[in-house]
This record gives sequence, C-alpha cells and structure tokens, in this order.
Amino acid sequence: MLTERTQDGGGTRLLLVDDDVKLCRLVKDYLEPLGYDVSLAHSGPEGLRKAAEGKYDAVLLDVMLPGIDGFEVLKRLRAKSNVPVLMLTARGEPPDRIAGLELGADDYLPKTFSTRELLARLRAVVRRSMVTAAQAQEALQSPITVGELRVDPRTRIASQDGKPLPLTPVEFDLLLALARDCGSVKSREQLLLEVAERDFETFDRSIDVHISSLRRKLGDDPKSPRFIHTVRSAGYMMAKPAAEVRS
Repeated sequence: MLTERTQDGGGTRLLLVDDDVKLCRLVKDYLEPLGYDVSLAHSGPEGLRKAAEGKYDAVLLDVMLPGIDGFEVLKRLRAKSNVPVLMLTARGEPPDRIAGLELGADDYLPKTFSTRELLARLRAVVRRSMVTAAQAQEALQSPITVGELRVDPRTRIASQDGKPLPLTPVEFDLLLALARDCGSVKSREQLLLEVAERDFETFDRSIDVHISSLRRKLGDDPKSPRFIHTVRSAGYMMAKPAAEVRS
C-alpha cells in the first residue's frame, strides 16, 4: 500500500480529534507523506479549541472523547463553521450514524476502516466542500437584477435600463450590498463594514452621504423612493420590484 502513495493532499490541513494516541499516530504517519498537514487533539475541549484557532480543510472527529463527546463537539462546531467533518467511531450502529449526520457530519466511518477507505472518504468530503465553496463564490460573482437595475460584481458595472451608471467605488459597493439582500434591511453599521471595510463609530453618518449621492444618480426621490428605502432607526433597504411584490 505504501508504494501506491502520491502527493495528492496538496497541503490540505486536517484536524484529527481522537483520544486513541496510537491510532492518531498511524493516521498521521499515513496521510502526511501524501501531502496532508495533520494536527492532533486528544479530547473534546482541545479539539474545539484547535478547530477555532486554525483554518482546517476537514476535521476527523471521534465520537467517544473525554471531556466532551464527539456529538457535542460537532454541534458546537457547526454553530460556527461549515468545515467538512468525517466522524470516526467504534460504534457503527445506524442510530449513532444517523445522529452524527443529523448534527451536520459529512460522512461516517467505523473504526474498522482501512487506510485506503479513510483516504477515499476524506478525498470525497474535501472535494464536495471545494465544489460547494466554488459554487458559492460563483454565485457571489453573478450579476444581480432588481427591476431595471443590473449590478455586475465581475465587471463592477451597474446599469439602469441598460445605461451604465457613473458610480464611485463606494457607491457601487453600496448598491451591490443592498441588491444582494433585496427586501431586507441593512443597518448603517452593516453597510459600513461591508463597504468601507473599516471600524465604525456609532454616530458615523458618512454612509448617509453616499446613499444620498447614489439616490441622485438613480433618479430616486427619497420622499417616494423606487429603489432605496430608508427604514427609520434601522437603516436602508433595496425595495423589491412591484411585480415581484404582487406575486
């Protein structure tokens, strides 16, 4: 088996959480020559801490752990992260597998696994995660249409009735942020963080100046807006097109 190894890990960062020190060493010794970077944790709390501190491409998580069991680790991890999780367990009964999958595990592997099977399952969950991330990124780059407005993140061109709008970079980012969450209120603080990418002060009104300028370029009357609505004491909202609201 060792002669079949190739550098397929490509620096993939893994966190293995298992109190079986011997098993951890065997898995680490098998995967690292394949190009995987494997970190180890031997208890539930240690696993959670390392998962929070490091950026991992996948987590191999044992169910029976000291301190906090694997199910609870998975539950807490899923509250903060979508990292792929492959559960490892000596208990292969269907109820245990179902419990892990319902909590958000990506796959389940009994501890009678061979290294070949572990590698195949690991490749699969990492590949699915990469595809999902690529799809999410693709979606973020797709043009957004709101009525007569079209906002294209790739070209950074916004147009109204097919005519390009002369927007500043901040105005474009504001329009994009509002269009992406069309129909939902965005607070000034959210917009400042998304657009300006800087810390904000509670009474910072610079966002209002940019919104006012953006409205002028859209031909939007603030007293009877078609596009950007002011939501008192809350922020701003891109209105859904009238036809979409009626439907």
